[in-house]
Amino acid sequence: MTKLIILDRDGVINKDRDDFVKSAEEWIPLPKSADAIAFLNQAGYTIAVASNQSGLGRGLFDIAALHQMHAKMYRVVGQAGGNIAGVWFCPHTPDDNCRCRKPNTGMIEDILQRFNTPACDVYLVGDSLRDLQAIDALGGKPVLVLTGKGKKTLEQGNLPENTQVFDDLWDFAQAVCADD
Repeated sequence: MTKLIILDRDGVINKDRDDFVKSAEEWIPLPKSADAIAFLNQAGYTIAVASNQSGLGRGLFDIAALHQMHAKMYRVVGQAGGNIAGVWFCPHTPDDNCRCRKPNTGMIEDILQRFNTPACDVYLVGDSLRDLQAIDALGGKPVLVLTGKGKKTLEQGNLPENTQVFDDLWDFAQAVCADD
């Protein structure tokens, strides 16, 4: 069975922006996030990314720009010695009522199926309530990081009961690997 961790992108791996990350130039990695992914890989974890990208549906950037952002993310993580096994994204706006946009579970279900891993064994690390709700609805392990929108999410409360909270992705990586 695959040891799988799912990461949200904006606010977890890279800096988030209120006006959306719209280009590779605006995609700026958070300190030690690439190192955290490499550390998790070295401990035997497969990393997948699940990201709502409604900027596509809103016309703020196109698929080519999104691919450039992800190419930069792969490059930065690779330079740190890490690997992302795949990136899943939802291009829809909240009004589209799709299955894939978190907190809906479609994207997460697809990742779990692809890696043949039960949700109960999977962490999803995010900075917003919808990230935590998506994995919690499937019986997985929600993790809130206080980067991106994480502090605001924590202050608003209403987190799933079993949510773990860490300062950032690096602190989460250290803790989960210490528990192994």
